[in-house]
Amino acid sequence: MLRIEFAAKVSADFDRIAEHLSAHEASDVAARVESIISAIDLLALHPEIGRPVDDGLRELVIGRGSRSYVALYSYAEEIEVVFALALRSQREAGATP
Repeated sequence: MLRIEFAAKVSADFDRIAEHLSAHEASDVAARVESIISAIDLLALHPEIGRPVDDGLRELVIGRGSRSYVALYSYAEEIEVVFALALRSQREAGATP
């Protein structure tokens, strides 16, 4: 199984998402964050499941509708590591990871 490493920025991304959910009185903030983490964990088994984007990066779409997020990542096959680089809500128009 591959190893997953999170960039430091991803912690701030999780904080931003949790703050947004709390501000909008979502009742299941912890469960949503946990589901995002579980989806990213799947990359350890299926690192190429995400859609390809520029420069060898990939995006994993997580969830559906108003509960959807996009994780930007890279897969270093030669060292068997998936690098989670950024996370955003799909509704964040114009957001760049």
